[in-house]
Amino acid sequence: MGCSASIPHMPALHRGRRTRGLTLIELLLFVVVVGIALSAMLRVFVTATAASADPMIRRQQLAIAESLLREVTLMPFTWCDPNDPSVDTATGTGDCTTVEVTGPEGGQTRYNGANPFNNVNDYAGFSMNGIRDISNTAIAGLSGYSAAVAVVPAALDSIPAGGEALKITVTVTAPDGSTVNLQGWRTRHAPNAAD
Repeated sequence: MGCSASIPHMPALHRGRRTRGLTLIELLLFVVVVGIALSAMLRVFVTATAASADPMIRRQQLAIAESLLREVTLMPFTWCDPNDPSVDTATGTGDCTTVEVTGPEGGQTRYNGANPFNNVNDYAGFSMNGIRDISNTAIAGLSGYSAAVAVVPAALDSIPAGGEALKITVTVTAPDGSTVNLQGWRTRHAPNAAD
């Protein structure tokens, strides 16, 4: 007698069914959908990468504007030129030998030297192409930026627009042409200022 191996029979429920994988059409549709999704994601990354320098430029502009505005607002704002002997006691321009005027007087410059700016008014109309520090040294990496300062008398709350308050506007232009404007205010700091 021969040996016969018994072959298990499939249950009746599974007869005629075959296991199925992905068809070629399903696989192609999957590749197309994934390709569209990846190309959309790639566009987002390319756009984000191209614009990633913009926040850096904006931060540089703000840092330059804040620094220059702080420099201007820390200067004296008096009726007399700060070198005038009456600067600390003057109650108006009539008490001054040398009245402080808008803009730099006689060769004054922002940079340290024989005749530096000594009053808020001296910065009116100041501008620089390429950012420089107070000692006139160019700041590395900021040669493509420019800055300008406007100082104008303006009303501030209850202070009328008669020159007792100044509006200071610093405008910084980046290499890409974008600008940032930063404004500040300064009131007269003469010790005997009028009420």
